[in-house]
Amino acid sequence: MFEKLLIANRGEIAVRIARACRELGIRTVAVYSTADADDAVVRLADEAVRIGPPAARHSYLNAAAIVEAARQTGAEAVHPGYGFLAEDADFAEICADNGLVFVGPAPEVVRSFGDKARARALMASAGLPVPAGSAEALTSVAHARAAAAEVGYPVIVKCTAGGGGRGMAIARSAAELAGAYTRTRAAAHGLFGDDRVYLERYLTQARHVEVQVLCDGYGHGVHLGTRDCSVQRRHQKLVEEGPAPALSAGTLAALGAAALRGALAAGYTGVGTFEFLVDESERFHFIEANCRIQVEHPVTEMISGIDLVHEQLHLASAGALRFTQAEVRLHGVAIECRVNVEDPERDFAPAPGRLDRFVPPGGPFTRVDTHGYPGYRVGPYYDSLLAKVVTWAPERDLALDRMDRALGEFDVAGPGVRTTIPFLRRILDDAAFRKGRYSTTLVDRLTAATSAGSPVESDAAKPLRRS
Repeated sequence: MFEKLLIANRGEIAVRIARACRELGIRTVAVYSTADADDAVVRLADEAVRIGPPAARHSYLNAAAIVEAARQTGAEAVHPGYGFLAEDADFAEICADNGLVFVGPAPEVVRSFGDKARARALMASAGLPVPAGSAEALTSVAHARAAAAEVGYPVIVKCTAGGGGRGMAIARSAAELAGAYTRTRAAAHGLFGDDRVYLERYLTQARHVEVQVLCDGYGHGVHLGTRDCSVQRRHQKLVEEGPAPALSAGTLAALGAAALRGALAAGYTGVGTFEFLVDESERFHFIEANCRIQVEHPVTEMISGIDLVHEQLHLASAGALRFTQAEVRLHGVAIECRVNVEDPERDFAPAPGRLDRFVPPGGPFTRVDTHGYPGYRVGPYYDSLLAKVVTWAPERDLALDRMDRALGEFDVAGPGVRTTIPFLRRILDDAAFRKGRYSTTLVDRLTAATSAGSPVESDAAKPLRRS
């Protein structure tokens, strides 16, 4: 195992990694921008290095500064967390060239899955079903129209280099396609520096279900079941749960087997997630793989009892898998709600500021991953995620009630600060969600109701649910 590791990230995931390293006896180096001098990980890490100004491209996306910080502090490995450089194949190569272990798959694997069109082809060759779509990157509006005519409307236009739910546009007819193509291509260039796009048939009532996999460098792999991530706004997740509800045991098993087959075929190593769309008939299609730890990894940890960051570090240090598929045991149901510093009444616009009060919930089977604390100032420069609340119970209804109780206890306040807590509680109270029969359209339906005159209550207004 490594003696010293640099955490190339910030916020709650940096805190999560620092804690795992402390438990394993690994010394840590935090990096931070000038805007993050008070970030919690700066205090938790053994050392901290300032790497640049607030703009991410000059700090957390500055590969040269991060590698130099690792070299100066004697770090042996770099953990990228999620976002920023986590799925940057060039950064993984730079780490290797400088004698640093990149905690993630090999650069060529990251590159294969980073190109979504290439990943589709790779997984199709491994026997995984993929949605009908363009076989290559689109080169013009005319090319897009020809592909859409063959696939059938509605379609979704995606960035080839995309990820994290960013850079997508839906076209429900030929009249909407030119705008969707142009917007997505511009977003692709701005977000990823790569303006290539492709399209797929859009499933209007689909579930977004993902499978957690772990693979070592010796040809062994396991999966740790499913997570449902269908509750999304603008293709970014708000609520996740595991196992995915209201799916047959046969479908859950088939999803796990497909994800593991795809991972092994690609030579995947480390911890990763394979994502699928599941239709109303429980037919599923591969859409992408994430070569990193996921935001929602605590869901799997709660139902499996396996510390995924511990395993990630073990596998990165050339370790073999420490358990077989037959030894994996999943118990109960876990729910995760992402508490973002956003205003649901203003289309989830960022609402940053100083946290005058910050009291996370507690209680049995309740976990909170956060970098927040009283007096912390949430800035405008980075992702708005403030905390992840995770609850577990033997049965789904109790896990949901426990989550509602926990969110009702969460006390966050400060000048101008708003959070998604009241909207999350509204999701928990939705009849379709409570039955486990929902799709990626749930948030759109709830926000449409809000626009029609049903305001989101304040963080403290809604009483606790009574089952």
